[in-house]
Amino acid sequence: MTTWPVQGLAYGGDYNPEQWPREVWDEDMRLMRKAGVTLVSVGIFSWALLEPKEGLFEFDWLDQLLDLLHSHGIAADLGTPTASPPAWFMAAYPDARVVSRDGTVMGFGSRGMASHSHPAYQEAATRIASELARRYVTHPAVAMWHVHNEFGVPVGEDYSPAAVTAFRAWLQGRYQDLDALNDAWGTAFWSQRYEDWEHIGAPAVAPSVVNPAQRLDFARFTDHQLRQRFIAERDAIRAHTLAAGVDQPITTNFMANATLTTDLFAWAREVDIVSNDHYLTAADPEGEIGLALAADLTRSVGGGAPWMLMEHSTSAVNWQERNVAKRPGEMARNSLAHVARGSDSVLFFQWRAGRKGAEKFHSAMLPHAGESSRVFREVCELGARLGQLGEVQGSRVHAQVAILWDTESFWAQDLEWRPTVDHRHQERIRAFYERLWRDGVTVDFVHPGQDLSAYRLVVAPALYLLRTEHATHLEDYVASGGTLLVSFFSGIVDEHDAIHPGGFGAPLARVLGLTVEEFLPLREHATGTVRFGDAVLEGDVWQEDLALAGAEVRGTYLTGPGAAIPGKTGAAITRHTWGAGHGWYVSTRLHGEHLAAVMDEVYADAGILPPRPAPGLEVVTRHGEDASFVFAINHSDHDHQLAVSGTDVTSGVSADSHTIHAGEVAVIRTPVSREGGDGTHAAARASHPLA
Repeated sequence: MTTWPVQGLAYGGDYNPEQWPREVWDEDMRLMRKAGVTLVSVGIFSWALLEPKEGLFEFDWLDQLLDLLHSHGIAADLGTPTASPPAWFMAAYPDARVVSRDGTVMGFGSRGMASHSHPAYQEAATRIASELARRYVTHPAVAMWHVHNEFGVPVGEDYSPAAVTAFRAWLQGRYQDLDALNDAWGTAFWSQRYEDWEHIGAPAVAPSVVNPAQRLDFARFTDHQLRQRFIAERDAIRAHTLAAGVDQPITTNFMANATLTTDLFAWAREVDIVSNDHYLTAADPEGEIGLALAADLTRSVGGGAPWMLMEHSTSAVNWQERNVAKRPGEMARNSLAHVARGSDSVLFFQWRAGRKGAEKFHSAMLPHAGESSRVFREVCELGARLGQLGEVQGSRVHAQVAILWDTESFWAQDLEWRPTVDHRHQERIRAFYERLWRDGVTVDFVHPGQDLSAYRLVVAPALYLLRTEHATHLEDYVASGGTLLVSFFSGIVDEHDAIHPGGFGAPLARVLGLTVEEFLPLREHATGTVRFGDAVLEGDVWQEDLALAGAEVRGTYLTGPGAAIPGKTGAAITRHTWGAGHGWYVSTRLHGEHLAAVMDEVYADAGILPPRPAPGLEVVTRHGEDASFVFAINHSDHDHQLAVSGTDVTSGVSADSHTIHAGEVAVIRTPVSREGGDGTHAAARASHPLA
C-alpha cells in the first residue's frame, strides 16, 4: 500500500523559488507556515538551471531549497523538469522539435517543445530523472516524486520524423504484418493499400479526410508514447528508491476531462497515487458541475482510492479568453468539493505569483497584492480548515451509479465526417452527469470492460466505439439484474472504426431489443418532440428510425423526421427486459427537465431513490473505518437545512439537522453504522441513499 506523503490532508502548491532572489525564500517560509502549507511541488520547470550544459549538473540551489523546506517542516514533491527542455538541447538536436499536423515545426520559447519519440530527448529526460533521484532519494524533505508535467499538454500528437519512425515500429508490433494492417484500416477504400512499412506515415493534413482507422491508431500510439516516457522516468527514479529502501510515491498530474490525449484508466495503473490538475472554465456559468465531474473521474480511474488535487487556482487563470476571478468563498468551495469527492490534498498553481513570464497574471496563494490581500486571508483560512479535517484522509466515496467512459471511443467519435457536427461526446457526458448531480446522485466513471456488479445503474451517454467483448459484458450486467441506460449513436463501430455487422447498434441489439435502421439528424436549431407518458419532451440535434426486436416503446416521436416514417411506431425511447434487468434507450437529445422525466423512470427500475437536495446544495459522503463525513457545499445564495445526524467538524456542534449557510461548506461527522454493512451511517443513508 502506498504511503501518503504527509500526515493528514496535504496543502500547498507549485513552488518556484528559482524565479526569485534568495532573500525572498525566507519570507516564503514564514508565510507558508502562516498559511498551513505542508507540501510543495518543486523543480518542475528547472531543467536549464539543473543541467545548464549537456551532462553538467548543478544542484547547489536545490540543495539549499530542500534543506530550507525541511527545516520548516514542509515536505517536497520533487519534480522532473522534462516538460520544458532547455535551449542547449533544442540547439543541439534541432530535429527533436515537435511538428504539428499541418507540418509546422515548433520553435523554442514555450514549453513542451521536444518530440517524445526522439531518442535524444528520451535519453536526456531519463538521465536527469536518474540524477535527481540519485542525489535526493534520501533527502528528508522529499516525500514523493512528480514526473514531467501534464503529459499531452500542450504537446500530444507529434508528426515529426522521429514520431513517424516510432509509429511504424508501433504498428508492426500491433499488427505483425501488412495484410492485418490493411484489413484493419480498410485500405481497399480510396486505393490506400500498403505494400511496404516505410510507405506508412503519420496521418498529417491531406487533401481530404484521412483514413479514420489510421487516425484512431495514431491517437493510441500517441498515448502509448507519452506513457512510455512516464514509465521510463518513473523506473529511473524507482531504481534509486528501491536501492535506498525508501517509500516515496511517484505520480504525474493528469488533466481529467480537460484533454483526451491520454487514456486515464491506462495511466492510473502506472502511478502510485493518481493526481489531477483542474481549472474552472470561465465560460461555464455552473463550473461546480464540471469540477465535480473531473473529481469523480479522477477518483474513478484510480479505483476509488484517495487521490491528489495537484493544481487548481486560488482565483483567475491567465490563459482563457476571459479570466474570471473567483468570488469570496469560492476558492474554499472549490477546494472542499474536490476533497468531498476523494482528494486527500488541496494544492494550487502556484505559491507566489510570478512577476515575469507567460503566467504573471495567473492567480496564486500569495498574490501580487501580498499578505494583506483577501486571497491570502482565504488561503490561510482554508489551511486552518484542512487542518481540522485530517481524519478524513484515507476515507472513500461510494457510488451506486456508473457512467461509462472509454477514451478510445471518444477519439473515434471526434473524427471528421460524422452524421452531424452538433453531436459531441462531451455534451452528452455532461448532460447525463449534470442530471445525476442535480438529483444528488454520486457516480463513478467506469470503463465498459470493468466489473459493473457494484452498480444498480450504468449510463452510457456516448459509446460510439464498442468492442464486441464489452457489449457481451454489458449484456451480462443487465441479465444479472442491472439497469443500463444507453444514449443515441452508441455501439456503432468496432475497435477499428468499422461498422459492426448487423447494422447500427448491433452489439447492443439483444440487451436493448432493437437496432437503428437510420440516423435522422436535425438541421441546425431544429427541434422535435416526444410523447412520454403524460408529458411532451423536446429534443434537438438527433432522431433515429428504430427497428424494434422486443423493446417496449415508452416514448414516441410527435414531431420531427422520426414521426414521419410510414408503417413505423415512431419509437423514440424504449425499455427492454433482458434477464433480471432492463436496457433503456434514448434516441434523441434531451436536456434538463426533459431528461429528468426519463431518468425518473430509469431510477425506479434501478431501485434508486435520488436524494434531490435543494437547488445549489451539493452533498457527498466519504466513508471511513470509524466515521463517515458528509460534505455539504452550498453554491447558492440561500441558506439550506440538511437533515443529517452528526457533529459539524468545524464548529463541534452536534445536531440532527444542520444549517448550511449561503456560499459555505459544512462537514458533518457521523458514526459508522455497523448494522448497515455497507460502511454508511443509517441516518445519512436514509436522507441521502446514494451520497
